Amino acid sequence: QVQLVESGGGLVQAGGSLRLSCAASGSIISIASMRWYRQAPGKQRELVAVITPDSSTNYADSVKGRFTISRGDAKNTLYLQMNSLKPEDTAVYYCNAEITEATAWGTGRRDYWGQGTQVTVSS
Repeated sequence: QVQLVESGGGLVQAGGSLRLSCAASGSIISIASMRWYRQAPGKQRELVAVITPDSSTNYADSVKGRFTISRGDAKNTLYLQMNSLKPEDTAVYYCNAEITEATAWGTGRRDYWGQGTQVTVSS
């Protein structure tokens, strides 16, 4: 069973920084692209940043220059460094990964989601 577990959320003042982490564990054979999404109250979930297996990155316009997505050396850990935080960054942040896993009948590939971590930025 594959799990994604996020950590690092919290309350911070505007202009501050937070670092989110997401650890993938279980019967993982490989991980392709990994992503951070966020969902603010009353809004749709939006893509914040993506990192591909070759470490190419892409960001939502609203976070470019302030957020940095990265992966750990073992490639099973995902990070989001968030600087110059604004009140509009307040949301639940979710990690997402495309994972190839070992199953009872061989291998399978599917998207997994973490449980989410709350980020609150006060003005």
